[in-house]
Amino acid sequence: MVKSGGKGAKVGILGKPYFRGQSISRLDSKGRLRIPVKFRDVLQNHYTDGLIITVMEKCLVAYPPEIWDKIENQVLNFSQVQPEQRAFMRFFISSAVECEFDKQGRILIPPVLREKASLNQEVLVAGMLTSFEIWNKETWDQQMEWSAEHYQQIATHIADIGL
Repeated sequence: MVKSGGKGAKVGILGKPYFRGQSISRLDSKGRLRIPVKFRDVLQNHYTDGLIITVMEKCLVAYPPEIWDKIENQVLNFSQVQPEQRAFMRFFISSAVECEFDKQGRILIPPVLREKASLNQEVLVAGMLTSFEIWNKETWDQQMEWSAEHYQQIATHIADIGL
């Protein structure tokens, strides 16, 4: 059963316009990435059809403009002199770029961001509910291996915070 969402658009069986799942994609020679259809549908039906992409740890993270706007509004309250808050702004906020879709449904990831995330041809796109991550496929595999090795510790921590 399909339910209607925010703009009267279709939403999956869970009834929320979230980014879920994983897809393997390829960057073309110019650094353009075709966003998975299921993620593009969420954007087109529930948000402004564009993305804000920035760096997070070893990957890039893509936000709908409306979600990014909420992040910026919170960051506006950060201290201008507190070192950790300024470091976060330098790393996360200053790396952010607006990406619009071309006629083929691709975004151009700027070279500086591709370099920071070590993106080459094969990438993995992972849904994270209100955003999605773009990973170098090898780095993703290493991260998943680490997570599997530490799963019991991670699960205990998650249980401790109530899930």
